[in-house]
Amino acid sequence: MTPTIHSPIISPSRPGIAEVGARQEEEEMATRTSSCNCGQLTLTYEGPDPARISLCQCYECQRRTGSVYSVQARLPSEHVTIEGRSTAWTFPISGKTAEFRSCDSGGATYHFCPECGSTVYWEIAVAPDIIGVAVGGFTDPTFPPPMIAGFEVYGAAWALNVSELPMPHHEYDGTSQGGPRA
Repeated sequence: MTPTIHSPIISPSRPGIAEVGARQEEEEMATRTSSCNCGQLTLTYEGPDPARISLCQCYECQRRTGSVYSVQARLPSEHVTIEGRSTAWTFPISGKTAEFRSCDSGGATYHFCPECGSTVYWEIAVAPDIIGVAVGGFTDPTFPPPMIAGFEVYGAAWALNVSELPMPHHEYDGTSQGGPRA
């Protein structure tokens, strides 16, 4: 796609001088495809870089991924196409109270491949127009990095100290499963 170049805006107070704030190019649209291990379940995103990519260490993300971290993107559902069969699991489980705070405390329905078991995407109860997706499923080294980190207090002491990464961090006090890493 050839970017559209906009004409400079001429300031009435200084004729002939282009305003610095004029947007020069439209944002580039990318097509990225995430899939499960066997390729049966895919998610294709056609749009600009995600507005939110996070690195999470909450216990639900650790259990879902089998890793001490989850890197996830939130995508506007109107830019997402899903193909293949999925099995769904909803958290929190109906009738049960969550034992700890997590990034999906407001509720989420996870979709995973019934063949290989990979979680590919999830619907977020408090954000019905957004689809969550595991960044690793894109297997794309050019995917943008996380912008924020959360639930660092749940992180393993031996793991990368996410608190040192140059991004905003969401702190929680010690009474609500927060505070600095032990």
